[in-house]
Amino acid sequence: MDRIIIVGGGISGLSLAYLLYKQDPSPELVVLEAGERLGGKIWTDRADGFLCEGGVNGFLNNKPRTLELAASLSLSPIKSNDAARKRFIFSGGKLHPLPESPPSFFKSDLLSVWGRLRIVYEMFETRGAKADESLAGFGRRRLGREAFEKLIDPMASGIFAGDPEALSLKSCFPRIHQLEMEYGSLIRALISLQIKARKEGRTGPGAGPGGVLTSFYDGMETFILALRDSLGERVRPGSKVTSLVKNGSRYTVYLQDGSSMESDCVVMAPPAYASSEILRDLDQALSRTLSEIPYPPVSVVCLGYKKEKLGRSLDGFGFLVPFREGRRILGTLWDSSIFPNRAPEGYVLLRTMLGGARASQTAMQDENGLIDTVTAELGEIMGIRVQPDFARVYVHEKAIPQYTLGHQGRLETLERLLARHRGLYLAGNSYRGISVNDCVENAYRLAGELTAGTKNKAA
Repeated sequence: MDRIIIVGGGISGLSLAYLLYKQDPSPELVVLEAGERLGGKIWTDRADGFLCEGGVNGFLNNKPRTLELAASLSLSPIKSNDAARKRFIFSGGKLHPLPESPPSFFKSDLLSVWGRLRIVYEMFETRGAKADESLAGFGRRRLGREAFEKLIDPMASGIFAGDPEALSLKSCFPRIHQLEMEYGSLIRALISLQIKARKEGRTGPGAGPGGVLTSFYDGMETFILALRDSLGERVRPGSKVTSLVKNGSRYTVYLQDGSSMESDCVVMAPPAYASSEILRDLDQALSRTLSEIPYPPVSVVCLGYKKEKLGRSLDGFGFLVPFREGRRILGTLWDSSIFPNRAPEGYVLLRTMLGGARASQTAMQDENGLIDTVTAELGEIMGIRVQPDFARVYVHEKAIPQYTLGHQGRLETLERLLARHRGLYLAGNSYRGISVNDCVENAYRLAGELTAGTKNKAA
């Protein structure tokens, strides 16, 4: 191929472009990004000595591809502080430490005695019979209503800002679905995997996703800037693509400024709703299927305080709030306790998320309304009664793609429709994982497929 056009300058598009360039620099490579800022939901902002992440704040170091990419770019990731291992759930008017081991779990008052015993019963629960079960249905069935409401529900909010009644377990947490199918019980799976790991001289898996939260000293945008600098003029910000048409075996990409370019290989790497608009004239069925992936709004509010004003410890990662508590925030991360260089000496930085699938209007308040909402909630939850010394607000009208029930079927439909259009590919976090790790891993896979000339696929 003489030219590869990648639409979308987020982590997926930039990673793919970089990997393709490293594999074979001979084809002309063009990355077209609609906005002036690259990185998508990776958005690092620096102001008054504070370093705010307007979106993604890190990645887990349990997947080798992201670390491999960082090393290729000569970047040095940093692990989160030990204090960040302590996580909290707000329940019943107080912050409860999230249990980190079986003994601490049984001593914790986060769940009632019955709620704890109900989790033990998980070992005897039968496998799910539904082909596609909601996260809520799975949580109640396997762990009981109380554990679902206090543990699984806030996890869905913290990761997806989603409604667990609508999210697909198989698509959102495929490993958990796989473990139930293979072992019949999550507890039995955990025990079996730990025994196997000990026999092999390894540390066994825990109940969580594993890995340590990792970022960079100057924030996650370090990743984006390194990719941009490596690609140079191949990356073109401010180049909004409006449509795509096919002429024989080649595609013509039309831009908002009236220009166009042709290629026999186009990768669509913006969010699914943006790809839907661009592909509307090319294939209405493909466009319609892409439009079925919802994106609720989420706002991020960063507040800085003089440490001496707070009168409390911030020894931990932060907290999540179960929906049953009726609060107006999804949770707050204590960013200055997680990574260095997030706040000036003597200050702390708190980062709060609002909105999501079940509280869209909360995210769409004006800036003052968002700040007032967060300060009021932190007053009730953390006892912070003083006004912040610093505030920044970041609004994402369409934030995180929701892998709702039927998502796997939508992916199969997309692959079937893409088969009509040789040389057209989909990439990004709308399809097979929303994290930075997922985006990078999928970029590696798609780079290999493009190099080998294999079939089209939503990566």
